[in-house]
Amino acid sequence: MNDRFDLPICANPGALDAYIEAVDNLLRAGPDLVAGFSNALAIDPAFALAEIGRARALAIYGDGAAAKASAARARELVQPLSARERQHVNALALAVEGKAPEALVAIREHLREFPRDALVLQPAVSAFGLIGFSGRIDRGQELLELLDGLAPHYGDDWWFRSIHAYAQVDHGRVAEAESNVERSLQLEPRNANAVHVRAHVFYELEQHTAGAQFLRQWLADHQQKALLRGHLAWHLALLQLALGNPDSAWILYREEIAMPLHQPDSAPTPPLNVLTDTASFLWRAELDGKQEHAADWQKLSEFGAARFPNAGLPYGDFHSAMVHARADAHDLVKRLQTQLSELAVHRPACATASAVSAGLVAYARQDWSAAAKWLSEAHAEIVCLGGSRAQLDLISRTLVSAYRLAGSEQMAVDLCAARPHLLSAA
Repeated sequence: MNDRFDLPICANPGALDAYIEAVDNLLRAGPDLVAGFSNALAIDPAFALAEIGRARALAIYGDGAAAKASAARARELVQPLSARERQHVNALALAVEGKAPEALVAIREHLREFPRDALVLQPAVSAFGLIGFSGRIDRGQELLELLDGLAPHYGDDWWFRSIHAYAQVDHGRVAEAESNVERSLQLEPRNANAVHVRAHVFYELEQHTAGAQFLRQWLADHQQKALLRGHLAWHLALLQLALGNPDSAWILYREEIAMPLHQPDSAPTPPLNVLTDTASFLWRAELDGKQEHAADWQKLSEFGAARFPNAGLPYGDFHSAMVHARADAHDLVKRLQTQLSELAVHRPACATASAVSAGLVAYARQDWSAAAKWLSEAHAEIVCLGGSRAQLDLISRTLVSAYRLAGSEQMAVDLCAARPHLLSAA
């Protein structure tokens, strides 16, 4: 029997049907990613690929202990099966186990032989994927080259078109991205990954009104529990801020973006999204002169300290810095800066995160000159932190503000000239 990508699988027929739907649900960032794999395992408890799929879903939700236990079981179950299935399990297990460099090597090797193994490809190419969080300056080009090479193998596949479009839009190939993502949505309107990419296309084209209308309608029509719902609400909230509709933006913040912070069982949002989306919305709103929310910063600081106690994920680290600084959690700020300084010796991305964090902390204490100094020194390297161009614009907007408050208006003008989006976006 074969899966949707024409790859042979050893499984009970009923379990295979459940597995195929579970994989598609994960690829479209749908609701309850774990349930479909659990359903397949209920039919066939020895289904190794369903077990590693379950592990991957648990890892996406931030349940590391359960994910690693599931990956270990998948390693045991797959031993008597084909080389393809053993490689599939090994590549995904390495990712679940937090062995990012080894996982990326295994994924690339596996794809050379089985380029259509989509579930193995997925951890490398998601927004918070292994390439995106590799810490390399050329990560965008690396991702594009991988997906450009794989494109002939996937043809008109709705999932591949959406992840290819993400790589394209974030690397400046906006027209190609728009074409790909429109086709993806035509083929599978439920694909939240494509909706996410469409939001980025609207952002890069500075089509804020059209983007807000599109996202508002999709969120109204689709599942409340979809994986990316909170992040899509974040995109919509930023568009509302840019359009001068702060009341609408704050409703989205309270009812969608920050809801998991106050009601942990309200939505299955990955912890990193809870931290970064909540922090960046609050920071951007304050950059625009909106009222401060001290209680929210305090709650978010407590959440960040519990879920991300140690530095080492640069994209999360600079958000943690702004959170702890705005919450006046001085001990946490000092601890984070010490850890980043130690990691920076061997990891250039951590050196960049350290400088950016210092700049954000200085901005929070209204030391505009120090903020401008630290952020400007790191600015050319911020792509290595991970995250999209839209997300990293937060750093650039803060630098523009720091320049102006420090009396360096020409520096602010020059930075906006290089990235005109900073003038119109939140």
